[in-house]
Amino acid sequence: MAQHNDTGNKAEEMAAGFLIKNGYKILDRNYVFGKGEIDIIATKDNWLVFVEVRARSEVLHGYPEQTISKTKAGLIIKTAENYVYQKNWRGKIRFDIIAIIVGQHFEIRQFEDVFF
Repeated sequence: MAQHNDTGNKAEEMAAGFLIKNGYKILDRNYVFGKGEIDIIATKDNWLVFVEVRARSEVLHGYPEQTISKTKAGLIIKTAENYVYQKNWRGKIRFDIIAIIVGQHFEIRQFEDVFF
């Protein structure tokens, strides 16, 4: 498996653990609809939260949270719309990013309600 896949898988595991530690309940992981994928879908305080996990091993060319294109955001939104419809969710939703810098030491940050 490619190094970036290993980093991505490790980052998603770290993000899921971070969310659980902070009171979230994980509902789904790697939810796919069409060409879109949502890394983690969770709930907390009556919110349905769609989480995109971004990881980098260095930040010379930007931080992980800066790497989501408009196209990627659109795919996430379209995939979330399908999930909401499929599950008949009637509550509040939001889109978060969990940004992880993986290296000798790691840093994990959550950005809430990043796009709609």
